[in-house]
Amino acid sequence: MSSLDTNIVLIALPTIARTLHGMTALDALWILLGYQLVVASVLVNFGRLSDIFGRVRLYKMGFAIFTIGSGLCSISQNGAELIGFRLVQAIGAGFLFSNSAAIVTDAFPPEERGSALGINQISIVVGSVLGLVLGGVLTTLVGWSSIFWVNIPIGTFATVWAHFRLKEIRTSPKSRKKIDLIGNLTFAGGLVMALLSITLYAIVGISLVLTLEMLGLSSMFFILFYFEEKRTVDPMFDLSLFRNRIFSVGNETIFLNALSRGSFTLVMVFYLQGPLMHLSPLQAGIFLIPLSVSLSVFGPISGTLSDRYGQRGFVIAGLALSTVGFLIMTTITGVLNFYSLILPLALIGSGMGIFASPNRASIMSSSPPERRGLASGISTTLVNVGNTLSIGIAFILMGTSIPRNALDSIFAGTSSGILTGSLTDFVHSVHIVFIASAVMLVLSILLYLKFAGKSRWEHAVVS
Repeated sequence: MSSLDTNIVLIALPTIARTLHGMTALDALWILLGYQLVVASVLVNFGRLSDIFGRVRLYKMGFAIFTIGSGLCSISQNGAELIGFRLVQAIGAGFLFSNSAAIVTDAFPPEERGSALGINQISIVVGSVLGLVLGGVLTTLVGWSSIFWVNIPIGTFATVWAHFRLKEIRTSPKSRKKIDLIGNLTFAGGLVMALLSITLYAIVGISLVLTLEMLGLSSMFFILFYFEEKRTVDPMFDLSLFRNRIFSVGNETIFLNALSRGSFTLVMVFYLQGPLMHLSPLQAGIFLIPLSVSLSVFGPISGTLSDRYGQRGFVIAGLALSTVGFLIMTTITGVLNFYSLILPLALIGSGMGIFASPNRASIMSSSPPERRGLASGISTTLVNVGNTLSIGIAFILMGTSIPRNALDSIFAGTSSGILTGSLTDFVHSVHIVFIASAVMLVLSILLYLKFAGKSRWEHAVVS
């Protein structure tokens, strides 16, 4: 449901920007950014709470809140309402994301976790593919508000099913039931200020001085957070987890991977539905299907094989394939056809699939059982922070090649009269974004290669 919602909103975003009353480019992007910002801010907190109060209890709560938020989104009358109701959805998503991998990890022995997380990834990818197609169909035939109706029956069923079928496997000792309030507040404050400063600078164009002031305030929050976590007996964010090399490098790589690909689908959706190609939401969704299909094919295969042969080789191979795909995407020009996109999208998608399950399995298996909710929250937080920053960085890079007013027009869905020269600049700006994505993936590979030669030893430790 959560992955379906991500792509179903993405594919409908140009239509929402054009048709919802009073929408600007900033409003359209904050439908995504506000959601990601809230999810990123609460994930570690919710992961810690799940370690204390039980993963299943909070998982069920997440389904219920997400479903209510979806219903509210469907009746939004303006951009402000839609952004606000998306924040309600984000609270529910935070409970879901922070517990999903931890529940699966608890339920399977170490030698089966890669396969289990790979199978879990199939449901994520099925939702992703359905989101592209179903979002295109509903938006084209019924209207954008119908994309949120889909979550209501799914979420209602999932809430009831989880109540009767999911059981707690692990719970923390009673003595550990203490909430680190100061740690929660300082961490959320630092993260929100950091993400706000970068995204507002990139999209709205706030002054550099104000941006630096917000980053300074963010740094103060994080400094207070660090000392609080070192001082408290039962911290919300267990910094000792990063002493484990497998946990540390896995999370660093997952962050760089998210930073490289977080803006990709958004940029492609506006490329396909914008002034260059004028595709309908359904047509744009079909164009992007190779990305999700290749991910669904290779994700579970990679997870199963990594259980037998170790994670490192699959992680590096996945990152390398995605890098090649992004480099091919730097050659696209003007109007595209479906067949010209199959190879690069398949490479990017298969690379993501090969990378994701082994990397997540190594992170979760390297974490103590009583800290797996927190570990899941940390890694998923890094994914969401990377995705959010990726959009801000993409706007900064694109702004170096195309005038801001033309860029705003494209992302606000009002670019019908844009000049040909600006369209050429837009294509060039997209190339810059894809080059940056490839560079970040190369950095990820180098990070992993630094630990090459120890894969057999680390696999033995994980198992």
